[in-house]
Amino acid sequence: MTKKKLLAEVAAVIEAPVAEVWGAMADELLPGGRRSGRFTIEDVPGHTSTVEVAGHTISLQGGWWYRGEWSVEPHPKGTLLVHRVFNVARWARWGVPLANRMFVGFADSTRATFMEKASRMGHRLGCPTGPA
Repeated sequence: MTKKKLLAEVAAVIEAPVAEVWGAMADELLPGGRRSGRFTIEDVPGHTSTVEVAGHTISLQGGWWYRGEWSVEPHPKGTLLVHRVFNVARWARWGVPLANRMFVGFADSTRATFMEKASRMGHRLGCPTGPA
């Protein structure tokens, strides 16, 4: 694996058991049904990402720099859902912020998108969800 540089991290607590949140996370991120190993998906028309499922983590890597890792772990109120975004560029790593307009608004949009997905998972499970 290429060296990873953390760009963003967000977390939420979903008040349900880890196994239930794992299933909801897999449904949200992998609607095609496959839930193990390493495989490729077409996440938007004309663009593919490599998916790795290991333990309670789903990683999606695509484009020249992006890797997103979603994981679940026990929390006193249920489950801690964590999403991390990494720069995994093999070349021109320095160019990632430039290509992404210095990531202006990146943290806010990452947080908003994450909370939308976490809220959908909590809604699907019929339980409270909130920022960690």
